[in-house]
Amino acid sequence: MSHTIQQKSKLLNRVRRLRGQVDAIERALETEADCGVVIQRITSCRGAMNGLLAEVLEEHIKEHFSQSRANAAASQQLIDVVHSYFK
Repeated sequence: MSHTIQQKSKLLNRVRRLRGQVDAIERALETEADCGVVIQRITSCRGAMNGLLAEVLEEHIKEHFSQSRANAAASQQLIDVVHSYFK
């Protein structure tokens, strides 16, 4: 997966932020925080995970499916669908 190696530090930073968000969920549950707080932290974490997945998918599509001009146009359409799905 050469495309993930090229973006390694950026992806690792995203994963580290995700870990921090999961830890915040755990702390909120341990301290019996208000339901709204817990829900907000869970949805934030889900959004961050979706963003990470969309980024990795986009790079995968570009790396493996955009070899020709015809494939490049189809790949861009797929990338647009992926981004709209995860919003």
